[in-house]
Amino acid sequence: LKAEEENLQKQLKEGEKERESLLEERETQKQEALRLDQEEENFMLEYHSLEKRRIEFENEDRSVDYQMIYAQLQIERLKRTNIFNCAFHIWHRGHFGTINNFRLGRLPTVPVEWNEINAAWGQTALLLHCLAKKIGFTFLRYRLVPYGSYSFIEPLSDKSRQLTLFCNGGIRYLWNSKFDLAMVAFLDCLQQFKEEVEKHDSGFSLPYKMSKGKIEDSSGSGGSYSIKTQFNSEERWTKALKFMLTNLKWALAWVSSKCLEND
Repeated sequence: LKAEEENLQKQLKEGEKERESLLEERETQKQEALRLDQEEENFMLEYHSLEKRRIEFENEDRSVDYQMIYAQLQIERLKRTNIFNCAFHIWHRGHFGTINNFRLGRLPTVPVEWNEINAAWGQTALLLHCLAKKIGFTFLRYRLVPYGSYSFIEPLSDKSRQLTLFCNGGIRYLWNSKFDLAMVAFLDCLQQFKEEVEKHDSGFSLPYKMSKGKIEDSSGSGGSYSIKTQFNSEERWTKALKFMLTNLKWALAWVSSKCLEND
């Protein structure tokens, strides 16, 4: 019996050792499982962080692509935009022709201020000067000198003389021969521009015929209107200026179309 008891005690101790060993192994496995769980969690956090950055980079790339596309579209739009059309807007307001919103002319019922008329003439002179320069044309007999509200025309036969495209108003403007001569000279320059364009484009024409300081409304009343102020009514003078601006608008449209073709 004693020997059997000792054998059982021995088996019991061995069983206890084995149980402790299993418990230690179980604890080790548990710790390993916790470590693996933590590593997996860290991996997933890093993965999500990297994925977020990847998406952000993709969005940034897409945004850059969109910006590049938009910039290219803007460049193409600007290529189709003509500087003359942006800088000079010719239209009408009632009986008046306008350029860049300045009225050219005056009526007994609408006495436009002379500073506005002078500004309109300055813009008009600058436009014709730029159009001629664009096509490489030099006027005969005259030189346009755009100088804002104090623009003038210089006769090539007498460069010391200035034909003023502005007026101070008052009674004296009715007898201001330089002002009238300047407007006649301007109309001459516009006619020269027309004839120069016709040499290169037989289909080009202007709506109103111009000759010796007068504009003919051939498609309307058939009347002829003087661009001078002397011996003329304000109504007829204003109409002549409106027709002149219309012709200039057609000249502007032709040059703009040629610029687009060249681009």
